[in-house]
Amino acid sequence: MQKFLINKEALGPKKAVIHGQDAKHIYKVLRLKPKDTISMTDGHGTDFTGCINKAAAEYVEISILSEKKSLTESPLDLTLCTAMLKYNKMDEVIKQITQLGVTRWIPFYCKRAIPLSGQKREKKQIQRWQTIARESLKQCGRSRLVDIIPPMDFQQVLAFSKGCSHKFAFWETSDRPLAGSVPGENSKAVILIGPEGGFEEEEIRHAVEFGFTSYSLGPRILRAETAAVCACGLIQYLLGDMGGR
Repeated sequence: MQKFLINKEALGPKKAVIHGQDAKHIYKVLRLKPKDTISMTDGHGTDFTGCINKAAAEYVEISILSEKKSLTESPLDLTLCTAMLKYNKMDEVIKQITQLGVTRWIPFYCKRAIPLSGQKREKKQIQRWQTIARESLKQCGRSRLVDIIPPMDFQQVLAFSKGCSHKFAFWETSDRPLAGSVPGENSKAVILIGPEGGFEEEEIRHAVEFGFTSYSLGPRILRAETAAVCACGLIQYLLGDMGGR
């Protein structure tokens, strides 16, 4: 059953209301009607089962039948940091990592990253990413939205990593394979993925000073957006989120 995201202001103790495109989809595409059940989430880890009271293209009114903590969210606090990429490649990254269960996403600027020109464009781009994350959440059945952090510079990303036990920097020049167990003091992990031209050696050296270890994703050269998704899945497996350990 598809899971719908409920805005906080539309969620009461016993009732919820869905507006906009989701209401239209429920009414015109899914053709749900009064007395049909519906699955919902607040986007913060809580799921709801409801019964439709009223259905129209403009809004759907729902009585809440049950509430429970989500079983689909990961115990791993995983942050993906990706250098800014061209055009729609960032869209693909946020879509895929939402499905994987990543906790937060930090785009960042480094020497070979693609800059966004101006605060207005940056704000518009963040709104676009948030919309993509919401749509991907509904498709994959997650109950927690990816926390999308406004773009940082490389130094800020490294400073953010101080509270993380597991620090991975993926670099095409590294010859260290990602294999075996990964010891750590907590369940917080952070992944660094460079831009399309790769990290500069100086940037990797700086990351190592902050506790990162550089790893290889194999002998083939991956696109940056592919590397991001691949790295997340591998780290989730190694840290026990996908049946590893």
